[in-house]
Amino acid sequence: MTRPQHRLPRWQRRSLYLSGGLLVASGGLWLGLDYGVGPGAGGLPHPLQTWAMQLHGLAAFAALFVLGALAAGHVPQGWRLTGRHPWASQRRLGLALCAFCAVLALTGWQLYYFAPEWLRPTLGWVHAAIGAATTLALALHRRRR
Repeated sequence: MTRPQHRLPRWQRRSLYLSGGLLVASGGLWLGLDYGVGPGAGGLPHPLQTWAMQLHGLAAFAALFVLGALAAGHVPQGWRLTGRHPWASQRRLGLALCAFCAVLALTGWQLYYFAPEWLRPTLGWVHAAIGAATTLALALHRRRR
């Protein structure tokens, strides 16, 4: 029995992996510099932190564009497939990915624009944990295809 392919077009797949990889690398770099390596000279933030956060923001805009493309095609098609084919059981994981991405966008927006100083550390750790969970969920989603 042949199974219809529900693969992303090459440009979407590459864009997703590139923007996602940049997000993970820049976010991880920023966390490592802020909590691992420690501050730069004189107790100031490490000089690379600013560059890491700027790259993270740029990659976030690219990822939002790619997620919009996925929301228009891949997600609805996958939803229809999982209703018809028992082997295409990605619905829960796909929903989790959509929810994680929404929480990441919301917490990132809050951290950049609105979060009060007392809430920023907690919100930052929530953002980082959801980012790590999203990375794992995407790897599982890809592997189970």
